[in-house]
Parts: sequence; structure tokens; C-alpha cells
Amino acid sequence: MNDPGGIRVSDAEREDVVERLRVASVEGRLTLGELTERTEAAYSARTQAELAVVTSDLPGGHPVPVTAYPPPAEGGRARRWFVAVMGSSKRRGSWRIDKPLGAVAVMGDVVLDLRQAEVRTGGAVDIVATAVMGDVKIIVPDGVDVELDGVAIMGDKKVQVIEAPPGTNAPLVRVRAYVVMGDVKVVGDAKAKPLQKAWAAWREQWNELRQLTGESGLHQLGLGLHQVHPTQQEHSRHPHSWNPAQPPQPPQPPYPPPPPHH
Repeated sequence: MNDPGGIRVSDAEREDVVERLRVASVEGRLTLGELTERTEAAYSARTQAELAVVTSDLPGGHPVPVTAYPPPAEGGRARRWFVAVMGSSKRRGSWRIDKPLGAVAVMGDVVLDLRQAEVRTGGAVDIVATAVMGDVKIIVPDGVDVELDGVAIMGDKKVQVIEAPPGTNAPLVRVRAYVVMGDVKVVGDAKAKPLQKAWAAWREQWNELRQLTGESGLHQLGLGLHQVHPTQQEHSRHPHSWNPAQPPQPPQPPYPPPPPHH
């Protein structure tokens, strides 16, 4: 009997997991950066074991249908505005996006860092950016889809993001830019200061499984998701013989005998 972890996944199973990730994002369980990272991992998963790890710390059950881009309510949805007039306005770190955003820079600078934001709008972010002799910079995780349109007069609007492969159901950032002698830029991790990310347990398990499938074949996955890493097994037998943060030191020569007393 084959272990289920070694069974190859189908496209439908990948899409089902991606939809569960979107629901978790709407519920505030994942930031935009985490949603993008796990979506990429789901699409690149080869086995059911790898796919299961992506949602191992999320509630189970059937996904709740959500629209990727919810339609505006009657009378238009109120936007959350970030305005800089001859100054600066910056939003970084952990924050919640539950409505469309607006950014206005008049002889100033606006920076919106979405990488650690909780996106409560179905995995899509809608932004209207206006720059008049100023700059609007929007930072997103690499791997999202970016739609940038609008008008630039004696200015510039551009995207510098490593986007998801065509055909994948990646998170979406939609930007409408109106530029007069200014700049509106959407940049990814590769073009921005990197974040200090914690090494999530699901990612460590996922990489261990990927290493097994790449080096020793799918049959080794029968050891299970919670297999202890060989180095950890060695450490459990000899708790003082291995420290990943401190490599072993070569043996030191014995001290020379003390000089004789006369």
C-alpha cells in the first residue's frame, strides 16, 4: 500500500488549496506576503504531502466561496486615503486592508508597503494613486499579479515586480495612476528593502519533503510528515555533540608540561 504523501497532486487539488488560502486571507489569518508565498508553494507542490503542509496550520473544512474582486457597494465604496502635501506619508508593517485605498502625493512622498498587510478583500487590493510633482511608491511581495493603468503627463508610472506565471490564481494588486510631473511605482521584494521573515514551521516541513522527493525518491515519503531530521536524531542521542549554530571545533593539542622547578 502506497503512502498518500507520495501520490502526485492534480491541478484541481492545487486550485482547491489556493482557494482555502484566499479564504484564510479574508479571515485575517494570512498577510499578503504569506498568501503570496503559500500560493506559490501550492502551485509548485508535487505530492499530496507537500500540498497538505501549506495549510497545516489553518482550519480545515470546505472553502467558503469568495469573489476575487468584490463589486463596489451602491454609491461607491469609501476609500482609505494616504495624503502627503509637501511632506511624507508612510504605511508599513502589520495593518489591515478591508477597503480600497487611495494615495495622493503633492510635492511629497507616499509609501504603502503591503507585504505584511492583512487583505480582507478576497486577495485583491484596489488602489488609486495620484502624484503631482511627487512620488507614490507601492511595495508588494514578488509573485503577485499587478495591473497598472492610468495617465502620466511629464511623469512616469511603472511596475518592477517579479509576477506570478501566467494562468496561476495569484493575489492581485490593481493600481490606477494619475501622474503630473511625478512618479507612481509598484515594486517587489527584489527592488525594496527585504523584510526580516520568521522561518515558519510549515515552510521547514515543506522544504524537507521537497528535499526527500528530489534526492531519494517518492517512496521515502512513507516515513511521514513528522519525521525527525537526521541531524536532530543525532542530537537527541548525543545532546552535547551537535550545535547547528556552532560548528564542531578541531581538537586542541595538549598543553605543554610546566617547566621543572630548581
